Amino acid sequence: MTRQYPAWQRSWWRVDDGQITGFVVVLVTGILVLIGLTLDGGLALAAKVRAIGQAEAAARAGAQAIDLTTYRNNGTLRLIPAQAAADAQAFLTAEGATGTATATNDTVTVTVTAAQPTQLLGLIGIESFSVHGQGSARPQHG
Repeated sequence: MTRQYPAWQRSWWRVDDGQITGFVVVLVTGILVLIGLTLDGGLALAAKVRAIGQAEAAARAGAQAIDLTTYRNNGTLRLIPAQAAADAQAFLTAEGATGTATATNDTVTVTVTAAQPTQLLGLIGIESFSVHGQGSARPQHG
């Protein structure tokens, strides 16, 4: 037995056909984008912190390349720039990180670059974030 509705109720019902579907699609898409920004933003921030830590550690490793002859002769702390940069780069390689290391007579500077793949933002075409970390170190008297 089917129930018959009055004409005014049947026409009211047809006016809303499909309206709620569009609203739900837009709402769910917006919520997924916000969740993606939160999740992938947090992962990108963690990757940046990791890159900064690797850069600082590599710079400290490079800052151990002290010119011992100069230090023993007059007590001046100077780096051997080529050796300091090579030591920092070797540290990065051992860590599995990608970056560059430069050195002067008194400072080692390391920049680490990494790509953090996204989890949810890949659904809207953002496949990864590029993160950079930089660290510097100077030799210190022990």
